[in-house]
Amino acid sequence: MSDTPQTRQASEVDEPAETAPTTTTTTRTTTTGESDERVREEWRDHEFAGPAKLSVEDLNVHYGDDHALKDVSIDIPERSVTALIGPSGCGKSTFLRCLNRMNDRVSSARIEGSVTLDDEEIYQEGVNLVELRKRVGMVFQSPNPFPKSIRDNISYGPRKHGDLETGLLARLLGRADEDEREELVERCLRDAALWDEVNDRLDDNALGLSGGQQQRLCIARCLSVDPEVILMDEPASALDPIATAKIEDLIDELSEEYTVVIVTHNMQQAARISDQTAVFLTGGELVEYDATGKIFENPESQRVEEYISGKFG
Repeated sequence: MSDTPQTRQASEVDEPAETAPTTTTTTRTTTTGESDERVREEWRDHEFAGPAKLSVEDLNVHYGDDHALKDVSIDIPERSVTALIGPSGCGKSTFLRCLNRMNDRVSSARIEGSVTLDDEEIYQEGVNLVELRKRVGMVFQSPNPFPKSIRDNISYGPRKHGDLETGLLARLLGRADEDEREELVERCLRDAALWDEVNDRLDDNALGLSGGQQQRLCIARCLSVDPEVILMDEPASALDPIATAKIEDLIDELSEEYTVVIVTHNMQQAARISDQTAVFLTGGELVEYDATGKIFENPESQRVEEYISGKFG
């Protein structure tokens, strides 16, 4: 992997001839307030029990001439919460979108390297992107429910993929899955901790829900297609503290069944909800990756310590 050279400056002091000149290490500060530092491979080699659900190796992303991610390698364990933190523009959201090939929709994006899901390369030719995004779902920063009923928001994905038949033709032919749909809607809303709040108004337009309820509805909609991995791009950044607390409790519950990867600017949130944390800093570089307690209490990198303590970012 590419490293940023550490700047060293030699200073000579008048001493007896037999004493060698002393050398001092200096730190150069970048325009963002971040200092240069040579990254060590062991800072990013987080070991954990059990298999990796996602494995990323030598991932590079370019947007035209902009090198957004540089030689990122990371293993993400299954049924856990992995937080991605770092200052704005460091590449963490770009990295997240690489995990289900959402960056394929960006015409200027060029992606190199390997991403495997259960040891299967997702960037090889012939990958069915619809199936991939069923397995690796996405919840975005701002709630984006469809302008449909709460019930139709949940059942939309399974109907689109042919897992449910509820239309007029299906009913006429005796193939309608109405009971299955109702069971699905209730299960997903319960899993998203929303059922008790909306079970008596499932035919209401989802846009009438509060912001926090809309975001939990989007999580329920993601769950409706039975994903294995849930990607979350700052899912609580637009929510009030009460709604944020509900989302955080939900993430903790989801990690018992799903692999969750979350981008957050809120370091306290990352410390509360994640099992391991990856720190990206300027230049699209993964600097440190370890158990969350280790990252926040005793990071190896001086830059990570400075970022967490608020000296830049």
